[in-house]
Amino acid sequence: MEHELTWGFPVIWYLFLAGLGAGALVTSCSLLLRGNNRASYFRYARYGAVLSLPTVAIGVALLVLELGSFQSGHWFRWINLYKTINLSPMSIGSWFLVIYFLVSAPYVLTFLVPNSHSTDRYARVRTFLAYPCIALGIGVAVYTGILLGAMPSRPLWNSPILAMLFLISAISTGIAAVLLSEWISDKIGTAKWCADKFGWDKDRDKSDHTDAAYILAATDAIFISFEILVIFLYYMYAHLTVGNVEMAIKVFEPGGELAGFLWFGVVGLGLLVPLLIESKNILPKLLGRGTYSHSGMMVFTIPILVIAGGFFLRYVIVIGGQIAKLAGI
Repeated sequence: MEHELTWGFPVIWYLFLAGLGAGALVTSCSLLLRGNNRASYFRYARYGAVLSLPTVAIGVALLVLELGSFQSGHWFRWINLYKTINLSPMSIGSWFLVIYFLVSAPYVLTFLVPNSHSTDRYARVRTFLAYPCIALGIGVAVYTGILLGAMPSRPLWNSPILAMLFLISAISTGIAAVLLSEWISDKIGTAKWCADKFGWDKDRDKSDHTDAAYILAATDAIFISFEILVIFLYYMYAHLTVGNVEMAIKVFEPGGELAGFLWFGVVGLGLLVPLLIESKNILPKLLGRGTYSHSGMMVFTIPILVIAGGFFLRYVIVIGGQIAKLAGI
């Protein structure tokens, strides 16, 4: 069955990239504050910081493009969002994104100066900026859910649980993106090139690196567990509600158009499989019966699955909400 959709892939990519970037920023700041000047924590924090700006910027550009600002030569129509201030989600979100970029940009730059390390001359500024950046990252991640949830005409979106679901997914995909970036950087030699060119990460310690990777993997497993729970609550809330919402959720029930995407793609491959693998890796150290270990292939596979699951979560929510509406629900 074909549907004419108002919001397509640009909006889906915005919700995904903005969430991933915001989650990467929260991950970066949390590692920086937790790391106690340890080199590997700083290394992972740098990856999160570098990811946080371009991903959100690309997502915002796609959203502006999708909303029609560039049609018929109206290149600067988006500026109208800043001519007035009101309490609409779009207006509040637009200003919030400006603050996000203004505060996170100097935070990111402190990681990019030559010979930057955890105790350099920018350390105090970096630490000071980390606190508001955590709040801003959480705010942007929540906003991606509020943007959809503020539409009562779309019963599948108009849920108080959607913003929480997108927040948890954003942090989980942000952690996965940081882990994946570190692995790719090592494999293709970018880390070594940056160390030689800019003096980054020359004091990296292998055991400390494993500890930071364990913290990230364990945290990601916790957020994946919460995400599975929140998806279940989101589904049950809609299923137990009478009227339009109960009918709208049928697109996710067995036989529904998006049931396979949600339960096999998002929950199965994107959440349960990574959770089982990560649990196998972290439980020995967590229970005090061994050390944290992982194969190189798993460091690549798990983040890919988590990131793909995060994308398909936005896909099924955005498309499902419109299918339900177009079906006359």
